[in-house]
Amino acid sequence: MDKARYAAAGVDIDAGNRMVELIKPLVRATARAGADAEIGGFGGLFDLKAAGYSDPILVAANDGVGTKVKIAIETGRHDSIGIDLVAMSVNDLVVQGAEPLFFLDYLACGKLDPEVGAEIVAGIAAACRDSRCALIGGETAEMPGVYQPGDYDLAGFAVGAVDRAALLPRRDIVPGDVVIGLASTGVHSNGFSLVRRVAATAGLTWDKPAPFDRTQTLGAALLTPTRLYVRSCLAASRETGAVKALAHITGGGFVDNIPRVLPDGLAVALDLGRVPVLPVFKWLAAAGQIGEAEMLRTFNCGIGMIAVLDNNGAAAACERFSAHGETVVALGEIVAANGDSRVGFGGHLDLSWRPA
Repeated sequence: MDKARYAAAGVDIDAGNRMVELIKPLVRATARAGADAEIGGFGGLFDLKAAGYSDPILVAANDGVGTKVKIAIETGRHDSIGIDLVAMSVNDLVVQGAEPLFFLDYLACGKLDPEVGAEIVAGIAAACRDSRCALIGGETAEMPGVYQPGDYDLAGFAVGAVDRAALLPRRDIVPGDVVIGLASTGVHSNGFSLVRRVAATAGLTWDKPAPFDRTQTLGAALLTPTRLYVRSCLAASRETGAVKALAHITGGGFVDNIPRVLPDGLAVALDLGRVPVLPVFKWLAAAGQIGEAEMLRTFNCGIGMIAVLDNNGAAAACERFSAHGETVVALGEIVAANGDSRVGFGGHLDLSWRPA
């Protein structure tokens, strides 16, 4: 009787149990050294010794996917939003030189649809496998009255480890060090409140062809998941020793994110003319009448990760990035800071827009 009353209030325990059963095979597929990736207990376990660390520093990160989740909900496409969720945290871990070890997710909704939940977790599990990161637990919460039926939100929590000697950013960054960018796959998971506003102002719905890619609907194109930079960044760092710093280009763009990894007294000088501006950003700038300065602080504009490289080892590091599928762009160099300015720009973004 009590269980029936709880269900009548909007919380279905059976639906939660069904979702757990649906996702168990997905979770098991993320097992790695240190974790068996079994779920169902009250907490997830990880054996750091089994992962092979001798003098580890743990690094933790958490994030969500912002209002990009609204596009997933409104289009009914839930298969890739979990990739975004993992990417936003593990890309932050690798910036510290850390290997992602395990991930936990939090799904809050108005009414749980086990199949939709399993679709979301399938994306989470796929990204965890790509990042060699175990999905060791999570939480699903039905919250009627807080979320409307069909609505949900996501949060993710990742923990990684790095041996003390390999921690990034390094302290030996000096003028003349090379600054490169790794290309993004699209908008990633930042700025979507502005993206949604531009689309609404332009009178576009998610099922219409994307103005910047007529082979896809606008919804599908905007849901292109955040690129996972874990394997390439770890390979370049470990195999060449030339990576001195990494900066994940998320909210705040170049202007706010790059200074976070620079020592006092140093800045970057970047040539904006080298940035491979993707068509989606050109469309956003034109349709939303967004100026270059706002674009640079809101979006990645085509560069999802910045790397500072030792000048002598830059070629080897770039080769390793390329070998792992990255498009590498030479953007500039480290220079002495001029007053409070930490990011200097030369040239301009190519924001010229021609409909697809």
